[in-house]
Amino acid sequence: MSAIGAHVDSNDPLPAAAANGAAAIQFFLTDPQAWKAPSEHPHADAIRASELTVYIHAPYRINVATTNNRIRVPSRKLLAQHATAAAAIGAKAIIVHGGHLNEGDDPGIGIENWRKTFAYAQNDGGFALPVLIENTAGGTNAMARRFDRLARLWDAVGEFGAGFCLDTCHAHAGGEDLAGIVDRVKAITGRIDLVHANDSRDAFDSGADRHATFGQGQIDPSVIADVCRAAGSDVIVETPAAGQGDDIAYLRASV
Repeated sequence: MSAIGAHVDSNDPLPAAAANGAAAIQFFLTDPQAWKAPSEHPHADAIRASELTVYIHAPYRINVATTNNRIRVPSRKLLAQHATAAAAIGAKAIIVHGGHLNEGDDPGIGIENWRKTFAYAQNDGGFALPVLIENTAGGTNAMARRFDRLARLWDAVGEFGAGFCLDTCHAHAGGEDLAGIVDRVKAITGRIDLVHANDSRDAFDSGADRHATFGQGQIDPSVIADVCRAAGSDVIVETPAAGQGDDIAYLRASV
């Protein structure tokens, strides 16, 4: 059975999970805006001993697609470090954004950089656990905003066993219709490993990544539930903390 849960506070995730009635949790291992290798989580033993399904979100700084060597090379290293630490804490997978290029850069370079990321990791024994690439909301030269670009990316990384995380807010804000989206994604990737179930504060194709509690944004909650039901994967809500319990309860009753 799929687990439904929430993105929770990184410092002490278990109480937040209990308060929300979550069967799954997602959190960061470090400041998501920092270039920092993770150390062992202070509650690692308790997290491993819990019955929760655990996901780790990689830092936002990571961008393995970029043509900028000063960002790309450290990004590969940091992703591997966080994947190793995520595996050590008993996580099921690590989620990382698809990344982007500068305006005018050849998207083929970004796609090749993603392929090299998996190839280099494979040469070192592979990532310590599944890496799920997440679709993103903004950027005119993003790797995983538009699904035509996603298809090109998957031609390069699918053979390495890359996983996919579908974010409903990102898809809506990125200009991808949620109606029939699961079938469209699976036609490209063959899989959806996780859904980030989020309402969007902003309009369709706005490019803005701002999540909202179900029913307080631009997406009908029943449409979000339809996506989760069709995907058949675990679900994480990344909505504001105050409403997460209600969002989880809604999905549990609807999916």
